[in-house]
Amino acid sequence: MAEIATRIAYGLELAELGDRYPDVVVLDADISKSTNTFHFTRKYPERSFNFGIAEQNMMGAAAGLAAMGKIPLANTYAVFASMRACEQVRTFICYPNLNVKIVVSHGGLAVGSDGVTHQGTEDIGTMRCMPNMTIVSPADGTATRKLLPQIIERYGPVYYRLGRNPTPVVYDESEEFQLGRAKLIRQGADVTIIATGIMVPESLKAVALLAAKGISARLLDMHTIKPIDLEVVTSAAEETGAIVAAEDHNIIGGLGSAVAEVICETRPVPMERIGLRDVFGESGEPGALFEKYSMSARHIAQAAERAITRKGK
Repeated sequence: MAEIATRIAYGLELAELGDRYPDVVVLDADISKSTNTFHFTRKYPERSFNFGIAEQNMMGAAAGLAAMGKIPLANTYAVFASMRACEQVRTFICYPNLNVKIVVSHGGLAVGSDGVTHQGTEDIGTMRCMPNMTIVSPADGTATRKLLPQIIERYGPVYYRLGRNPTPVVYDESEEFQLGRAKLIRQGADVTIIATGIMVPESLKAVALLAAKGISARLLDMHTIKPIDLEVVTSAAEETGAIVAAEDHNIIGGLGSAVAEVICETRPVPMERIGLRDVFGESGEPGALFEKYSMSARHIAQAAERAITRKGK
């Protein structure tokens, strides 16, 4: 499959949408080449603002711009948006429910060689507990482009989580997406894998591994982590009787926690979680890191088999 980093797909699409959304302004924290917003800046320099390495200040300015009717897209790395600027996001953006879009690159362990300081593995959990915040994590470049206009048009704070490295293109251009609604990629009857972001293409490989063993696995792309698709999670639990949640994030507070909350309240079934198991990552090649931290396709498939085995207990 072709590959493109979601941050690159975002930057190209954002530049194309500039005329369509004249109230959009783009804020950066001295890393516009990494976030790929430089494409927008070249076309619309009067609507682009670089705050330097001052993420807290950037979020405060984004809140001010939103209060004046603009649609600010504040761009930085996941670790800096969710932790360095956490108070500003909480108090000045989420509390007054301002129309700020926080767009982050370098989400998850797949950042690879940049190491722990730049691997955002706690960001979803941090942002998910903030009232009014919407969290979106697209699986590939196509989903990134298709969801971006919806994010701009949705009123209120949004956390848009993108990745550093090229990832396989899962969807063709004919696919449609809806915020808050999971995307069914594969139908299956024995177990459901619910994945987000880069773990969607990894889970597709797991589905193939399971099929080779005669196991029918359903695959859902949960691109919108908050608000989570309650209906599709409940239906998956009822119809397949076993769930695996796969995310490039700490298993505490992220997608796995969100899915577990839903099934515990609606339809309890055996569940397994794939992600960092309450540890920090390290610098390394993404594939090797996924193997070391039990996040690869074969680990997802093994988790699915464990969940199926637990059905009768």
